[in-house]
Amino acid sequence: MDYALEVKALRKDYPGFTLRDVSFALPPGYIMGLIGPNGAGKTTIIKCILNIVRRTAGEVRVLGRDNLRHEREVKARVGFVLDEPPFYGYLKVGTIGSVIAPFYESWDRALFRRLCAEFELPLRKRVSALSRGMKMKLALAVALAHRAELILMDEPTSGLDPVFRRELLERLSRLIQDGRTSVLFSTHITSDLERVTDYITCLRAGELLFSTTRDEILEKWAIIKGGNELLTAETRGLIRGLQSGPHGFRALTDRAEEARRQLADKGAVVERGTLDDIVFFLARENGHA
Repeated sequence: MDYALEVKALRKDYPGFTLRDVSFALPPGYIMGLIGPNGAGKTTIIKCILNIVRRTAGEVRVLGRDNLRHEREVKARVGFVLDEPPFYGYLKVGTIGSVIAPFYESWDRALFRRLCAEFELPLRKRVSALSRGMKMKLALAVALAHRAELILMDEPTSGLDPVFRRELLERLSRLIQDGRTSVLFSTHITSDLERVTDYITCLRAGELLFSTTRDEILEKWAIIKGGNELLTAETRGLIRGLQSGPHGFRALTDRAEEARRQLADKGAVVERGTLDDIVFFLARENGHA
């Protein structure tokens, strides 16, 4: 099948940082969350997909096309919302649409203006006068106005109030219902991802930790709570990240059922982990914190 996005053995070398052989795939009509601590490589992946930075090695295919050999076609079918929207500050909101329209055959002027009205973006206001949240809304309006088939979002909810964040998530859920549109969504606000994503890809220090369905993660990963006397060699074999104190410990495991079998009758509590738990504890695993 042609995936909406397919990343194979992607590598990008920087002084002091390397994105190492990352592979994952997003089927059409789904939302994938991209998670990990600061410096994990999330933004680097998105910039490599857009060819804003040139990959060192590997392959990126967008809607079945290599993103380098078919760069113009790929970019015409992709929308993006970056953490720093790339708009000239002196331009007015309404002018942004006119400037961008020639780059997209599918640009819908009426849709852009309707989205601006819906997002309460004043057409006569200069971009430099917009708040960070309003600039993110403008970037989203641009991404949606050419009916992109893949939307890349890097921290799109940063600077947005809780009401609009909820509205944005609901819009993304509706957007993919046509089976044509897919979304790659990178954010530190993992509670947003738990509401809408179908797949989760997790990175740490430039390495892929896992890429799987949200349901599998919720089934497989758990938090263990108990007294320190339970931290035996056998228990530690289950643990992926540990936080301990004089009154007990909290730990992450990716073997939830096994942990329940071994520890439930010993006074430990094994409960479903959140994405926030996973990011926090994996950052502490093996000295990464």
